[in-house]
Amino acid sequence: MPMFVDTSPPGQCIFCRLVAGEIPAARVYEDALTIAFMDIGQCNPGHVLVAVKRHAATLFDLTEEEAAAVMRTAQRVARAVRDTFDPPGLTLLQANGREGDQTVFHFHIHVVPRHADDGIALSWPRKDPPVEVLQAYASRLRQAIA
Repeated sequence: MPMFVDTSPPGQCIFCRLVAGEIPAARVYEDALTIAFMDIGQCNPGHVLVAVKRHAATLFDLTEEEAAAVMRTAQRVARAVRDTFDPPGLTLLQANGREGDQTVFHFHIHVVPRHADDGIALSWPRKDPPVEVLQAYASRLRQAIA
């Protein structure tokens, strides 16, 4: 269970307050739609959060324009992290909903420089369904996208 979960209403959430300048942050980059700032819980030097400025709790609440903007900013920040800290790896992490391990309910992406034995684990149990099951899942998703 995460140690901190911010479930504040829009305008009162910690990231909305940060965007508004009501609380301090070590800002890295900002444009019309996004803001990037140092994560106060640095797991490795250079750990940055990229958030949308408008309050949007999850990926599902973003506009297409915001989704594209946040990925452009994440890529820009990732390149700066690579050039500045020279990590041998990098992880982008984005979580949605309590069951998805989201702790601050304002859309953001973690840009995390990675090193061997840094204590970060991203793993899950493989279920290896048969190819027919995967084809059925794909068919359902194609119908939903159409």
